[in-house]
Amino acid sequence: MVVRAIPGPGGPLTVRIYRPRDALRAALVYFHGGGWVVGSLDSADGTCRALTNRSRCVVISIGYRLAPETKFPGPVEDAYAATRWVADNAADLRIDPTRVAVGGASAGGNLAAAVALLARERGGPKIAFQLLTVPVTELRSTARSTDEFAEGYGLTRADMEWYGSHYIASDAERDHPYASVLRADLHGMPPAFVITAECDPLRDDGEAYAERLSKLGIAARYKRYPGMFHGFMSFPGVLPEAAEAFDDAGAAMREALG
Repeated sequence: MVVRAIPGPGGPLTVRIYRPRDALRAALVYFHGGGWVVGSLDSADGTCRALTNRSRCVVISIGYRLAPETKFPGPVEDAYAATRWVADNAADLRIDPTRVAVGGASAGGNLAAAVALLARERGGPKIAFQLLTVPVTELRSTARSTDEFAEGYGLTRADMEWYGSHYIASDAERDHPYASVLRADLHGMPPAFVITAECDPLRDDGEAYAERLSKLGIAARYKRYPGMFHGFMSFPGVLPEAAEAFDDAGAAMREALG
């Protein structure tokens, strides 16, 4: 693992580069979870190691600025700038710039999808794939899972409101497609694999994102892990379902990027 500082819109961003043995010439730009407020390169370290080992892709973990000090759309712009840097420095990173994916967990999945939107609208870089694990896709959710699992399963509805209130400066911004990506025009978006958990309030909106892509003819699918909660992938040594999810993510990345 190599640590580097790269240019960002608000100052240097720290990134970690994970390179497996016999690496493919493909990369995943990864954004950690934590409700845009907490989380770090350290908290994502185990996830990044698991993904790089299972996918054989170079994984580049991004230390984006956090709320409330940096509110929306600051973290989105950091995420886009980092992805742009990866593509622009593909030769140095020993990757193919046409085989760059974005991914992340929870709020990081939200940033990854927003980067894919920005890349489409700004004419690049080319995003080959989205790997979204238990992603936030809607900041005004009325989905059944939001009510069904509002309390008692780890992430609560009150938690999501707290995170959102720190991330979003004005209520109207909750409707912005870079914040609520489920509201965006999704034509021309990259293929996607979305991991959801049965007992997660974010479940239905994450699955709806994959379904909307699929209806547009985009190669997108989701997989729901029965009995699991929002943060289940943090426990691959304890939960067989978490280990399975990492295996599935690695296989999806190899298929899309290999």
